[in-house]
Amino acid sequence: MMVFSKWSICLAILFLGCFVCSSWSVRAHENKDRSAAETATERTRDTVRMLDDVYKTAVVLITTHYVNDEDDLPAGTAAIALFDAVNKKGWHEVRLLDASGEPINDANVAQDKFEREGVAKLKSGKNWHETIVTEKGKRHLRVVTPIPVVLEKCTMCHENYKEFKQGEPIGAISYKIPIR
Repeated sequence: MMVFSKWSICLAILFLGCFVCSSWSVRAHENKDRSAAETATERTRDTVRMLDDVYKTAVVLITTHYVNDEDDLPAGTAAIALFDAVNKKGWHEVRLLDASGEPINDANVAQDKFEREGVAKLKSGKNWHETIVTEKGKRHLRVVTPIPVVLEKCTMCHENYKEFKQGEPIGAISYKIPIR
């Protein structure tokens, strides 16, 4: 039979206590980091929702008030110019995508697997497609959102849009925004 001294029992309890506390501390720290990452990701999602609303509202307002015939600057062209300016300034990456299958501009065709999957999901009825990517050690939220035909004027430049049902996406906006 083994006999333990009072000191060896105290040391064992102290060691066990330190181990439990350090394990708890590591888990608490991991949970705090995870919580901070989740909060940052949700904040970035909110930013995408806000930008999506602003960009789409701008296109509708431009079309409503400034596009009166085929010689006027199309709102889609204005949106592409706006997106180019945003991209060049480094705020985030944003692109206009075709979902009709008949792009006016080949630059609007989905460029990678994520965008192709996003357009397919939007066409199947989803309102949002996202993923988180890490590039050069930095996390980014990538999102694709639908653009439906909302105005009759859209068919002035896009005759093929007449074939689409109300609310069906004819395009999409692709975002890549740093998660901070």
